Amino acid sequence: MLHLIESPRTHLEDAVLRNMFAARKHVFVDLLGWDVPVLAGAYEVDQFDTPDAIYLVVTDAAGNHRASARLLATTRPHILDTMFASLCAGPVPRGQTIFEITRFCLDRALAARERRSARNELVSALVWYGLRAGITRYTGVAAPDWIAQVMNFGWRVQLLGLRRDVAGSPLGAIAIDIDAATPGLLERAGIFGTLSLAGEVADVA
Repeated sequence: MLHLIESPRTHLEDAVLRNMFAARKHVFVDLLGWDVPVLAGAYEVDQFDTPDAIYLVVTDAAGNHRASARLLATTRPHILDTMFASLCAGPVPRGQTIFEITRFCLDRALAARERRSARNELVSALVWYGLRAGITRYTGVAAPDWIAQVMNFGWRVQLLGLRRDVAGSPLGAIAIDIDAATPGLLERAGIFGTLSLAGEVADVA
């Protein structure tokens, strides 16, 4: 099931968000070793987790976290412009219809097949929400192996600049175009599918 959480007023009091922040800690801190804030030794929450953030969280029927992503408006401070602007060959993309995808997180407890299914649901959710909200482009920062995966999803992706070593790790910046043709492109690649959203069907095919 997909949970769309816009303008959150609380974080750890909401079970879906609490499970998401715990999953982020397991992935980005415990697995990848990122030097990012951790609350109460269990939850990865940073300075961009504000009421302006938008969260897409995929859970199972019991509410357990499967996958999630955070969206940040590029008209406000976000990760690419405040931390990694050097990854862009030109100006950092900004605009009312451009949002940044951050903290794309697949739960570590999932088996390989479940991870692929959760990934596909989350990518589908990003497209569904983009079309619903009038988003025309997503931007993001990622390691080369993840960028390679994203480019194979079937949607239109471009590198914003050369990949660089940042603090000893290779990173790149990408832009993903979103329009009415995107669901079909993802569907042909075996990625796009129907979503269950808070008791209703979110079908943009």
